[in-house]
Amino acid sequence: MGVRLLSGAPDEGDMDNFFMRIALQEAACGLQEGEIPVGAVIEKEGKVVAVAHNLRERLKDPTAHAEILAIREAARHIGDWRLEGVSLYVTLEPCLMCVGAIIEARIRRVVFGAFDDRRGAVASAFDILRNEAVVPYRIEVRGGVLEEESKELLRAFFNMMRSGGRDGRVD
Repeated sequence: MGVRLLSGAPDEGDMDNFFMRIALQEAACGLQEGEIPVGAVIEKEGKVVAVAHNLRERLKDPTAHAEILAIREAARHIGDWRLEGVSLYVTLEPCLMCVGAIIEARIRRVVFGAFDDRRGAVASAFDILRNEAVVPYRIEVRGGVLEEESKELLRAFFNMMRSGGRDGRVD
């Protein structure tokens, strides 16, 4: 966790890819640690304020999803639980728990890579963030950004699991 920057600056038309690539780098760190490779970046005004990857295995914490950890870090960095004006980039569509945290943190924009047909709460299994009965303000959502790269990391993890990695457990 903490703030990390890639060298160079993003072009205006390529902001989503730029920040998603940072999230992919973070997801790759998780893969090396035996975690499900999901990475998250929180950006405000073109600057990274937090990055994280899943740490459920290391922390033995079911809430240690990349999004939750990045939200906590961003709140510490910004000095407020209200993360108004920030964008969250995450390599896998957020689950119900993470969507709840996104709403509570007042994040304005969510960009994700791979869709999650089983647990995705943004566009796939559920469409919570665009439900006006649940979210009293508008949250912009964009899915499928660098989707293949995100899927490839997930495939690598599950292939490792099938071959007996991480104690042979598949969660």
